[in-house]
Amino acid sequence: QAEDGIRDHCVTGVQTCALPILSCLVQQDVYLPSEILVSDPQQERRDFLAQKYGVQVTTDNCLVVKSTTEALLLAVKPQAFDSVVSELEDRQEVITTLPLLISIMAGVPLQKLEAVFPGQPVVRVMPNTPAIVGVGMSAITLGKNIQPLHQQLATRILASVGEVLEVPESLMDAVTAVSGSGPGYVTIFIESLTDGGVCAGLPRAMAYQLALQTVLGTTVLLQKSGMHPAQLKDQVTSPGGTTIAGIAELEGAAFRSAIIEAVLAAKERAQELGNS
Repeated sequence: QAEDGIRDHCVTGVQTCALPILSCLVQQDVYLPSEILVSDPQQERRDFLAQKYGVQVTTDNCLVVKSTTEALLLAVKPQAFDSVVSELEDRQEVITTLPLLISIMAGVPLQKLEAVFPGQPVVRVMPNTPAIVGVGMSAITLGKNIQPLHQQLATRILASVGEVLEVPESLMDAVTAVSGSGPGYVTIFIESLTDGGVCAGLPRAMAYQLALQTVLGTTVLLQKSGMHPAQLKDQVTSPGGTTIAGIAELEGAAFRSAIIEAVLAAKERAQELGNS
């Protein structure tokens, strides 16, 4: 039930993808630590954030909301949202002047957020775990009260941890299935590639280094060259060679289909969670 605040500028939470945002905002001098107010119920977390980042801390969510003058990043767990709202509703005046609300709560739609914060500009965000190292992917959906300045502010905040892409809310569950859950699929591939190297006779540490750098290098190459993945695949697949032999095995095992089905299953689960 953690919720953090950046006073005068924005409010963020201490979830997996919220802490990197706080860290990058401070490290990149987007905001000063003195402009940040963190609300968290756990004393240990408050002490850590105060010592690590030099931010101000509190247990009072109402104080965070009331103190915000630019933007508030709401990063409580979705199941804790109702209890946080109840706390704020007990002091209704605190939510009448909120400049911008940025929500990273999975499965909580704009309609529900805008019902709680009527008339306020709201942005819904789906970040992912690579935000921890500043190379995340954040998909944003804009609420009905968003103005260009709000969009620019949300983009500036989220760009501190990676790339930002605007999508319609109808695609947010699909975004969750691809970029939100995607790191899980990629890690399984890296682990499997490593195990394959071990099976082929490589020491595990060596196999892991080879697998990890190969995935990283391939990604950077595609990103910088603008090549389609199929084009690069064709370039490294020579007639009768080793790569085509491996690809034939992947095709026989329905590797592509398995990834597609994983994305569809993740999307379905995201929809279920959003309706719960």
